[in-house]
Amino acid sequence: MPRIFRAPAFYIQGPGSLGLLGEKAATLGRSVVAICDAAVFPHIEAELAKTLTRQDIAPTIILFDADVTHGEMDRLAEEVRRKGGEVVVGIGGGRTLDVSKGVARRTGLPFVSVPTVASTDAPATRGIVIYDDNHEMIAVEQMDDNPAFVIVDTAIIAKAPARLLRGGIGDALTAKFEAEGAWKGTGLSKHGTRPLKTGVMLGDLCYRMLLEHGPGAMHVAGTGEVTPDLEAVIEAILWLSAVAFENTGLSVAHAVATELGAIEPVRKQSLHGEHAAYGTLVQAIAEDRSECELETLFSFYDEIGMPRRVADLGLPAVDDAAIESLALACAKSPFLINQEHGLDADDLAAAFRAVENHS
Repeated sequence: MPRIFRAPAFYIQGPGSLGLLGEKAATLGRSVVAICDAAVFPHIEAELAKTLTRQDIAPTIILFDADVTHGEMDRLAEEVRRKGGEVVVGIGGGRTLDVSKGVARRTGLPFVSVPTVASTDAPATRGIVIYDDNHEMIAVEQMDDNPAFVIVDTAIIAKAPARLLRGGIGDALTAKFEAEGAWKGTGLSKHGTRPLKTGVMLGDLCYRMLLEHGPGAMHVAGTGEVTPDLEAVIEAILWLSAVAFENTGLSVAHAVATELGAIEPVRKQSLHGEHAAYGTLVQAIAEDRSECELETLFSFYDEIGMPRRVADLGLPAVDDAAIESLALACAKSPFLINQEHGLDADDLAAAFRAVENHS
């Protein structure tokens, strides 16, 4: 079986990178429709207007502040068609980028991703997480192609709340463990092939960069200061983690994150990246990782303030029944094929308890 590796054509990162948006979007088309997070827009309005108008572009800006539903994507796609759009640009956090990806998919137009936070690794990926009107996740779609450009202005991300960066670190921590699980297991990547070793190596590099630069990045997160540590962590979250997981697969960590995110009090109190970080601990213990590796993980969580108990994530009852129910749900996940050895509900329950009981 042939093996496939896919990634965005261009990844651009650094302070002031938003100023390159017009130049890069113009290579794809002159009628640019930018779907922008309504809360972010006032902070970037002047720079956005400047970059889109100086390239002889006919820009349209649509403000977005809603859930990512089929209805919203259909509505915005129709508006893009009416405007004669040739390029779709998404500017903002996860919801805005997901809805923009959905619009690009429905219109068949190239997509440019401009994340304004680094809270997950999704901005460089093809994935679109879709919800219903009650904010229940109902589907995950895939764009035909990765974003044509991912433009990461670290001066903007440096001003975002520190907790969002911590969540992004949590999401990116999974890359090493899940990529290695996918390599050793029998599952297929989202390309329908077995993974290339490249994805595993990128996951390991991502992990090492997070350990080295994470504490320093968290020290300045939210202050607006751009440091080498912050640049490295943003690169690990938005680039390395994204291409590692898309070209290998998900495993226990995201099985746990998915089930935690389905519990309403947990979903309301904590972030996806925090759920994924907890899932990484469960996976590391279930895989019987060395004591040294586990201590490195737990110590890193404590150093950057990452929650590591389900009560901290918002689970109302943390008793044997709750642990067993959670483990049983995770054991049904299709992601568990990405493991060297099969894990059942009992194995996962034991791992959950070990995480909860770790001092």
